[in-house]
Amino acid sequence: MRFKVHQPAENYILLDFGNKINEGINKYVIALASYIKHEAVLEVIPAYSSILVEFDESKISSEKLYRYIKHLKPDVVKEQGKTHIVPVIYGGVFGPDLKHVAITNNLTEEEVIKIHSSNSYRVYMLGFMPGFCYLGGLNPLIACERKIEPRLKISKGSVGIAGQQTGIYPSKSPGGWQIIGKTEFELYRPKSEEIFPINAGDVIIFKPIVNGREL
Repeated sequence: MRFKVHQPAENYILLDFGNKINEGINKYVIALASYIKHEAVLEVIPAYSSILVEFDESKISSEKLYRYIKHLKPDVVKEQGKTHIVPVIYGGVFGPDLKHVAITNNLTEEEVIKIHSSNSYRVYMLGFMPGFCYLGGLNPLIACERKIEPRLKISKGSVGIAGQQTGIYPSKSPGGWQIIGKTEFELYRPKSEEIFPINAGDVIIFKPIVNGREL
């Protein structure tokens, strides 16, 4: 798959596969990122359709690193992440923007919940804060633009919608996403051996909780 190379800083190169959200491109990005294991590479950060590579410029030049990466042949077929069931309490104090999302899309709150929890969501990338998952696969029937004025504080575990994406806040933070629910699922576990239980390429399925039980 073709990509452009940019050098935002002396010890970084950015592999650019195009500015788009595409599952095929993202699968290739994640697979290729897992193959970049050169001794001079310090960190590899995959995103939706790009890979940022930090390297030790005393050990390899950007040109040689580019040639090394260009000849890698990742096995995209093997790129298959884990599936995570994430229980969510929708609406009320846990989802203060559920009503707004419903009104914006001419739906009832129950319809928004049903649509949101009926899809499976691919984790395209982690970013913004440790453990924050950017999820693709949101049904356009419940898409909703970010808030004009972001909140100063969004609770840990809040589930939100922004444009064509949905996501989960792993910790308390300011933010402009439309909050429709909340989960107790821990996305960031700094004291655990597995700090990030969810990774790019994984799949998330939301399960509504009503009266303390998953539906």
